Amino acid sequence: MEAIKLYRIGELAKLANISARTIDFYTSMGLIEPSERSAKNYRLYNDETLLRLERIEKLKKEKYTLDEIKANLEAWGNVTAEEQVSQKLMDLQQHLSQLEREVKELEPVLKQMKPRQANKLYTRLMPQTAACIEALMLLINKGNFM
Repeated sequence: MEAIKLYRIGELAKLANISARTIDFYTSMGLIEPSERSAKNYRLYNDETLLRLERIEKLKKEKYTLDEIKANLEAWGNVTAEEQVSQKLMDLQQHLSQLEREVKELEPVLKQMKPRQANKLYTRLMPQTAACIEALMLLINKGNFM
């Protein structure tokens, strides 16, 4: 089992590209909270906090007040597992659509390649990448990559 990565305020601030003072302020407002304390009583934050900080900064850029952001975060925290799965599936569908568009853009180039060139390109790909390209080509009914 993978250990959960915990960050002290300075590390979190650097990752989130905000000041440690801002993290202190958000903590005092209840927008974020440490996941635990170290033996030396340092506040430690996890990756979920980093995601919350990204969301806070995005909402601030969209001109939400801190009170509105707090309400938004509370609502976000009440999302059910089913809603999370549904959102993830929608995100994956959008990503798949983007990949399909990109494969379609490559298709004319691939068709113009000589078999030897295509094979050289294909052998440079990681097996997982090649398998994904094959799957996408099949999904968009274009047959095999090679």
